[in-house]
Amino acid sequence: MGKAVEYMDIYDENKQRTGRIADRKTPLRKGEFMMYVLAILERPSDGKMLITRRALDKKWAAGAWEIPGGASMAGESSFEAVVREVQEETGLLVTVCPEEQRSPIYSYMNEDLERGDNYFVDIYHFIFPFEEKDVNIQKSEAIDHKFATIEEIGALNEKSEFLHYRRLLQAMGIEN
Repeated sequence: MGKAVEYMDIYDENKQRTGRIADRKTPLRKGEFMMYVLAILERPSDGKMLITRRALDKKWAAGAWEIPGGASMAGESSFEAVVREVQEETGLLVTVCPEEQRSPIYSYMNEDLERGDNYFVDIYHFIFPFEEKDVNIQKSEAIDHKFATIEEIGALNEKSEFLHYRRLLQAMGIEN
């Protein structure tokens, strides 16, 4: 059985919904963007972040480590998307976090007209108490997880095993 088609809102260059939706695989034209979200999940007790290892059957970056996230589906706000993605991938509920953590701490835009791969990424930083027993990894998305310091994530990046490292540093205000 094939994977269901995922529909996403199309945004303009000002990050406003255009009212159009498209299949996630649709090549986009100039000025058309999809929305993706990433979540830094940090424990206040030790400052470690939850990272996951992508499933080996993923078409892109199989087996790489990353922070949880994914695509914003049609009709979802960026925040609704990050809540859903984090819950699906880790079993954690970020809605327990205070209001001030419910906005992206960093956003960036990618425009690749040759491939039609245009998107925004909103990065959120959720700091809340959670333990190993609270984490329930979705096996279709990830094959492993661990709690890591930014230094440990940097070491994975040195071995080309971590995705979005530069963006993670930028989001956290850490110079590279």
